[in-house]
Amino acid sequence: VVEAYKQGLRPAVGYELNPWLLCLSNYRAWKAGYHGKVSFLKKDLWKVNLSDCYNVIVFLAPSVKPPLAAKLLAELPNEARVVAGRFPFPSWTPTSTLGQGLEQVWAYDMKEVRRAAQSSAEG
Repeated sequence: VVEAYKQGLRPAVGYELNPWLLCLSNYRAWKAGYHGKVSFLKKDLWKVNLSDCYNVIVFLAPSVKPPLAAKLLAELPNEARVVAGRFPFPSWTPTSTLGQGLEQVWAYDMKEVRRAAQSSAEG
């Protein structure tokens, strides 16, 4: 979230249910000088409406990616971009990738993801 803020993405908000990780995230943002500029909220990602989000960054286990893909397809606007760290979305083709191994990230443009999904459904 801090890096997203540094790259100019506003607002920069993170969602976390684990109180220890929430506390750690807030501490790290404060220590880096970004207290009040970024926020971490104790909210369930599955219950948050993401329809007004245009940049989504996720660091989640592979088992969570298929249901998350369905949520993102249903809620995000066509102009949105999703960046996945550590593990890609198994059924999506990335627009671009960067890094290697544990440092690799995959970027997906929702318009392209929807176009590919529609082509698959038609074929």
